[in-house]
Amino acid sequence: QVQLVESGGGSVQAGGSLRLSCAASGYTYSSYCMGWFRQAPGKEREGVATFASDGGTNYADSVKGRFTISKANDKNTLYLQMNELKPEDTGMYYCAADGSKWYDCYPRFWSPKRGSGYWGQGTQVTVSS
Repeated sequence: QVQLVESGGGSVQAGGSLRLSCAASGYTYSSYCMGWFRQAPGKEREGVATFASDGGTNYADSVKGRFTISKANDKNTLYLQMNELKPEDTGMYYCAADGSKWYDCYPRFWSPKRGSGYWGQGTQVTVSS
């Protein structure tokens, strides 16, 4: 059974940093897409960053240059380093994964396939001005 467990959220002032972690277990895809989504109150969920099994990374325009996604293979953990945080970064952050190929692994249009994708429970990030 696949499980994705996020941690690392919290409250921080604008300009600060946080690092989110997503510990994956039971995941055996050789080809995969993993990523982070966020949802603010009253807004639609949006893709933030993705990490493909070939090592390729992609970012939403709103976070380029400030956020970095990475993966520690020995720990099977996905990270999101968030720097220069802004109040508009506030929201619930979710880790997700499925077996999508690298050419589909872009935050603008990737979302885990229903029935074969996985989501974590979310971790709250709050940025105050």
